[in-house]
Amino acid sequence: NNDTEDEERLWRDLIMERVTKSADACLTAINVMTSPNMPKAVYIEDVIERVIQYTKFHLQNTLYPQYDPVYRVDPHGGGVLSSKAKRAKCSTHKQRVIVMLYNKVCDIVSSLSELLEIQLLTDTTILQISSMGITPFFVENVSELQLCAIKLVTAVSNF
Repeated sequence: NNDTEDEERLWRDLIMERVTKSADACLTAINVMTSPNMPKAVYIEDVIERVIQYTKFHLQNTLYPQYDPVYRVDPHGGGVLSSKAKRAKCSTHKQRVIVMLYNKVCDIVSSLSELLEIQLLTDTTILQISSMGITPFFVENVSELQLCAIKLVTAVSNF
């Protein structure tokens, strides 16, 4: 049983390392795009869409469930608990790697709002960005992300 736990922990560490490296790649791409005086060739629509997909995926599947228990799925398929009951059972301790990912995602969201001020994007991309900017207001315990989302929603409305 100890070997299984060690193997599971190593597997989880490997996955989180890849997720963190992917977040770094997204941040690097967005930082390059939001740098001053960049040529139009830098604004590759596919890269922007992939950054948005990555961010939305990890917000919905990694960060929201960690910060707000209402978004957690019961792996045992147990009974349905109310939002208040789920929040009451929640522990506030977060793994260091989750906090690091949260901070990187906040940076990505802020940088996307800067990108909107620089580059025109397609309607479908704007739709994805706006849904990503509105969702954090329905999640608890993500106040930094909500501040970044305000900036993003403002940039979308000015678009």
